[in-house]
Amino acid sequence: MSTIIIRRLLWLPVLLILISFVTFALGIYGPGDPVQVMMGLRARPEIVEQVRKEYGFDRPFLVQYVNYVGNALRGNFGYALVKNPGQRVSDLIAKRLPVTIQLNIVVLFWSVPLGIALGIIAALKRNTIIDVLVRALVILGFSLPVIALMPVLSFGMSRRHDLGLLTIGPFLPVGGWKGMFAPEIIMPAFVLGLGILAIYTRQTRAAMIDVLSSDYVRTARAKGLTEWMVIMRHALRNALIPLITIIGFTLAGLFAGSFLVEAFYSIPGVGALAFDAFTSREYYVIMAVTLIGATVYVIFNLIIDLAYAFVDPRIRYKSGS
Repeated sequence: MSTIIIRRLLWLPVLLILISFVTFALGIYGPGDPVQVMMGLRARPEIVEQVRKEYGFDRPFLVQYVNYVGNALRGNFGYALVKNPGQRVSDLIAKRLPVTIQLNIVVLFWSVPLGIALGIIAALKRNTIIDVLVRALVILGFSLPVIALMPVLSFGMSRRHDLGLLTIGPFLPVGGWKGMFAPEIIMPAFVLGLGILAIYTRQTRAAMIDVLSSDYVRTARAKGLTEWMVIMRHALRNALIPLITIIGFTLAGLFAGSFLVEAFYSIPGVGALAFDAFTSREYYVIMAVTLIGATVYVIFNLIIDLAYAFVDPRIRYKSGS
């Protein structure tokens, strides 16, 4: 076990350095000039060059990269150039990060447990109408693109519909942010969690079907254990082992997946900040969000490896041998 931890910790800074280098290079050599965007197309060339010199864009690439990494390690990701000019990027992210975290918490709390429960039910009711309905839900969750689901859902749930003698709606508010316990969070949390629900339902169903046919499950049933104990103590515990890998990618993927959702529903989170940065060529914000997102992926992968080794005794045995 200690070998795995040491190996992952040694690789962690190497991966972060590579990620930061690629991110910085794409920011420097990507399309568009951030200084020109900030000053406007009609700015005089000498003024543009002066501003470029003040921000250090005239220095050699490696000098800029070393300075950026050194400042980033101290929590300074530069300053906004286009929107909110002069404000520290770290302050902008710190202000919006709690909103994104609250939204993601709500998404995980409804989609992951429900997905696991539906997967277990579908596995136990295999090849029945319940299994067919659950698999149809999975296909629906995978096939519906977020960019198409958001306007349709907003139109159906937020407007008043006149059905002759019956008038229904509106059901839910659209847009804005009033906290994780306000009704405004229901639609964005549903849109973000639908794909996660489909993933966990599918993976749990497949894992449970594989585990239920194992010898130790048949032995547990032969001992006279109740079906509930067989499922919860023997089958589910081993079926959840492959889901640990998905949990890490889910947590990291929510950070990137909330870009369109936060922008569409006017949620003042990191996703909306990143969306505005990409559309306005906000140089330092783009680099900071990309670097933080990549770092989140790397850290969660490390946590997954460590958690997997603790959960699965075979990995502990192999690492110790």
